[in-house]
Amino acid sequence: MISPKKYARAAKILPKGFKTPNEFFNYIYHEKDMIWMGQNTNHLHETTDIMDAMIGCIKNRDYSKYPPPEGFPELKELIRKDLGLGSEFDVLVTAGGTESLYLSINDILDPKDNMMTCDPGYLIIDNFATRFGERVISVPIYNPDCNYKLTPQLVRKYMNERTKLVSLVDPLNPLGSCYTKEELKEFADIANENGLYLLHDITYRDFAREHHLMAKYAPENTITVFSFSKIFGMAGLRIGAIVGMCDVVDSVKSIVINDLGTNVVSQHGAMAALKSKSRWLNHITSTTRKNQKIIKKAVDEVEGAFIPVYPSDGNMMAIDMYETGIKPVDVAEYLLDKKIFVREGSYTSRLFGHRYLRVSFSIPQIQVETFANKFLEAMATLKSSKKI
Repeated sequence: MISPKKYARAAKILPKGFKTPNEFFNYIYHEKDMIWMGQNTNHLHETTDIMDAMIGCIKNRDYSKYPPPEGFPELKELIRKDLGLGSEFDVLVTAGGTESLYLSINDILDPKDNMMTCDPGYLIIDNFATRFGERVISVPIYNPDCNYKLTPQLVRKYMNERTKLVSLVDPLNPLGSCYTKEELKEFADIANENGLYLLHDITYRDFAREHHLMAKYAPENTITVFSFSKIFGMAGLRIGAIVGMCDVVDSVKSIVINDLGTNVVSQHGAMAALKSKSRWLNHITSTTRKNQKIIKKAVDEVEGAFIPVYPSDGNMMAIDMYETGIKPVDVAEYLLDKKIFVREGSYTSRLFGHRYLRVSFSIPQIQVETFANKFLEAMATLKSSKKI
């Protein structure tokens, strides 16, 4: 019998009635009336450009051929242009941001190295780091004193001589905190002084009110992780990219698994998404910012509940309910029964997951209004049941 390898993993709490995560996600995927607020996915696209490009690819049966192994040159150039980066940067198209993270961490870390992450955060990064490095330095950042993010001061405090890689998810899943230009410049100083790398995950970049690229301040020491899952609404198509100086990306290319290229249909959709972005971006960001206000109004009605980072610069936020005495997992269960999918905090935090519920809001406004009403109903019902 093969013994499963043991790595750091998120504590995924399954709702009652489900035996495995796959069973649960299969249920919510096929439940057509489900309001999808649990995976930060974007359901606001109205344009047909992205869909039409993929349908055209299928009609032409282009899927019968392998695409270029590093991605179509046109797509690579469109990604560079979207980020405002020059030809000194290379792009490797991948099967999503998660694969980009895996390849980058695998390439940079040696067995003696450690990587710095934060809690709360995207815990799959900790999982990958434990596979390739000696240990993970997980810094607690659920605190207003650091503005709920991994600051340069915290990096200096927690790093040691074996720290090789620092993860900067920006904006941060699950809180929506974002970095300033001044903070990125200080991170650049730290990287240059200590010869470490910065893994800048910009998956939620386009939801932010203002966003800056780490690659512009520490180009030699930065790997940028790009994803089409969120603002582009292409989560199920699994496409992303690694962006970095040519020598860095060349190093990553030496360990790729997908050497026959990334899904050709997805790449055609991605090219159409980047070309049409200026036509739909404002609609999506203005909708998500209005949706935040609806959620904030509901949360403010619950004594003891609050939103740690508001406004969020992502398409998600955390609702802290610790002082209410009501457990986030119970609220998630209640809402799931009402066909609203949200996530309790343990999915994104080992230390603070018992405090908050994570909800995403890149969905139609009417669905957010339904959530707000059902959230208040859940809090009132669960509070009453605790008194009995």
